[in-house]
Amino acid sequence: MLLEVRDLKVAYGAIEAVRGVSFSVDRQEIVTLIGANGAGKTSILRALSGLADIRGGSIEYAGQELRGARPHEIVRMGISHVPEGRLAFLNLSVHENLLLGAYIRKDKKGIEEDLDKVYGLFPRLRERARQISGTLSGGEQQMLVVGRALMSNCRLLLLDEPSMGLSPILVQEVFGTIVSVCRMGTPVLLVEQNAGMALSIADRGYVLETGRVLLEGESSALAGMEEIRAAYLGE
Repeated sequence: MLLEVRDLKVAYGAIEAVRGVSFSVDRQEIVTLIGANGAGKTSILRALSGLADIRGGSIEYAGQELRGARPHEIVRMGISHVPEGRLAFLNLSVHENLLLGAYIRKDKKGIEEDLDKVYGLFPRLRERARQISGTLSGGEQQMLVVGRALMSNCRLLLLDEPSMGLSPILVQEVFGTIVSVCRMGTPVLLVEQNAGMALSIADRGYVLETGRVLLEGESSALAGMEEIRAAYLGE
């Protein structure tokens, strides 16, 4: 197993955001965390990235304990986090944004190879390589920040609400690229409000409620449960 999280607890002051969550992500797998606002999904990603106060539990990644590691150390270990809201450097070109994703790397040849892979994965970014990022559409900016994350020599991609603010057509396109990222060898931990889309591409899922895991299983099984369909799929 690439990532094994056991009994994770995260707090902000006296407020417990995550209350003993356990889950795993294997290689070549998409795993999704779904749940209402305030369920603890984003706090879990922040904990994995070294950005939240972990009060208990363990995070084992590729055989190493992540708890206590600093954010830049976690990036060097191969974990890349794309937070909600896209956060591209809007005054820089597409090409410059992608190169910033490789700021911790020194291997010129590897950077060039990964840049070619990203452009192959997102042909639209290749077409707009010299274009200022602030002029891209929302969907293109989402592709850009995913591509930038992959440039860090990413071995595990954390995605927080990639469909936020996108039209249904762009949502389909972005989720298609997430599947492509995984097929190219980078597993994905996906946090997403659009539970139907998330479950449609994920291998497994965990349903969170008030900082705890309520249900877990294969995505197809979760999507077929009446309580999930009523609470999260609007059926």
